[in-house]
Formats: sequence, C-alpha cells, structure tokens
Amino acid sequence: MLDFKRPSGTSRGVMTEKETWFIILDKDGKKGIGECGILRGLSADDRADYEEKLNWACQNIHLGETALWESLLEFPSIQFGIEMAFLSLKSTNPYILFPSEFTGNLKSIVINGLVWMGEASFMKEQIEEKLEQGFNCIKLKIGAIDFKKELELLHFIRTHFSSSQVEIRVDANGAFALNEALDKLNQLDKFELHSIEQPIAKGNISAMSDLCFQTPFPIALDEELIGVFSLKEKEDILQKIKPQYIILKPSFVGGFRGTQEWISLAEKYNIGWWITSALESNIGLNAIAQWTFMQNSRMPQGLGTGALYNNNFDCPLEVSKGQLWYNTAKEWDSGFLI
Repeated sequence: MLDFKRPSGTSRGVMTEKETWFIILDKDGKKGIGECGILRGLSADDRADYEEKLNWACQNIHLGETALWESLLEFPSIQFGIEMAFLSLKSTNPYILFPSEFTGNLKSIVINGLVWMGEASFMKEQIEEKLEQGFNCIKLKIGAIDFKKELELLHFIRTHFSSSQVEIRVDANGAFALNEALDKLNQLDKFELHSIEQPIAKGNISAMSDLCFQTPFPIALDEELIGVFSLKEKEDILQKIKPQYIILKPSFVGGFRGTQEWISLAEKYNIGWWITSALESNIGLNAIAQWTFMQNSRMPQGLGTGALYNNNFDCPLEVSKGQLWYNTAKEWDSGFLI
C-alpha cells in the first residue's frame, strides 16, 4: 500500500493511498519483478475479481508471456505486470529492462512538472516550485476548484513566462459539463496552452468529436482510452473522435504491447501522443521510463519520480531541471521484493 506524503487531489477526489501488487518470477536462481497497479474508480480492471485473476495468472505463469497477455485482455495492469516481470527475468540486471543511453546515464527524458489540485494558494506554491526547479513544461490538474481561480493561476504563469519559455498542459479529468466545455476552452485559449486532457467525461463520443473539431487548441484523450481493448475498438474511437493527441498509460492500456498498438494507430491517423505513468511505485515507473526512452519521442513525457510516497523504493531515477535521469551512481533498494 503506497502512502501519499500529502493527499493528492484530482477532479474525482483526493487520494491518500494506492494499492500495488508485485509479481516475482524465480527461475534457476534468477529473479524478475513486475508491478500491477490500479487506481480505484479509474482503472478498467478495478473489479471484484481482480485478485482472483491475478492469482490465476500466477498459477498459470507456465503459459508464457504472450498467452497470458492475450488471456488478460480485460486486466491491463496485470498484462503490464506480467510483461514487465518476464522482461526483468530475461535481463542481466532485473532493473535494466531496456539497456540504452538512458540507463547508462548518458541521456535524459524531458518530463512535465505536475501540479496537483488543491486550494489556489497550494497550487500557486507548486507552480512556483516547478518553475524554480527548471521545468519548461507544466501540467495543471483543473476542474476541482472555482474556474475563475484556475484562470487566475494560468494568468499568474503567463505574467511571468511566455508560451515559448514554459509550455502549459492542463488536465480536466472529464470535469467540464457538456454544455459548458467549448466556452471554457475558449476562455482557456488566451493563455496559449499546449493542450487539455479529457475536457469532458469519457463515453460521450459524439460530443468529444464535436469538441475536437471546434476546439481553439489541442485536445488529448486520456480516460477515453481506458477499457478499450481490441484493435478494432481502438481504431474506431480514433476515427470517430479525431483527437489532436492521445495520452498513454501502460498500466491502463495493456502494458507496452497495448501502448504500442495505440501508438501505431495514432501515427496512422497523424495523431500526436505521449507516455504517462499512473502513480506506480519506482519499480513500475522505472520500466515505463526505460521503454519510453526507446520510443524516441521529443515531447515532454508525463513521468513522475515517485516522490509522492512515504514508502517508495530507493532507485537511480532522479529529476534535474525538468529532465528524468537514471543516475548509475545510485543503488536500488527494493526491500523484501528481490
């Protein structure tokens, strides 16, 4: 149970803890580790039979990675955990799944600084902190406090930094009412935002399509992709909505294989994309960061550092001036796991 240092707010409420399961593979003295993390009320596999299915996967681990992935289509976080555990087991170092210039501490990944919802004063404090830390891309969670106060926060940033100095992304988590969304987008437009994630609730395909057509600045789908399992369904949703961007969380969309399916379709339809972690521990974040680097995207990615939790695992990941590095001078400490 990951314990938040400070309650973290979204438009769906405040989180104080997060459940996480680890799959440990042991073969011929070698070990591999995978993380299965869900977010209650959001993940497609937040179901009563989750632990039962996780236990089934462990009992049938002999079926192998591919057969298990296909059998777990409606359990994307378990797909991700299985996929990660097998990669970890095959690797010389269980924490180096994708050796690269990133894991060699030669290159970094540009990331956005995340500003959580809360009182306006708390959000302003976070914004100032991110700017001082050298982030050139900031992502604000909006939709929970008074909209005018959120506009004031954006005005505060733009008073000090132009759009060429600091890129601003906002995430509404589906909070805007259908009949207010376009008006709010027009009000937000004057702040020269990069994009807005999921302005209206998922499942309103026609309304989201209209919004993506009329929007004054780019819309990125996030929650809309959750629970969309087959390749045909994925293609249908992109064809119908025609978003400017999609945001991909491997824990939510079937691991690296599921993420790659979305990327291939996005590129087919000239839709931009970036990768985001989903509040995993440093073990899951490490795998996502390494895979993300291999995709050669130049956009800032949504990769947190695990600094949210009191009881995370010490690891080589660290942030410096808005970039995520793998500091080879630091050691892993995964405690009792492996």
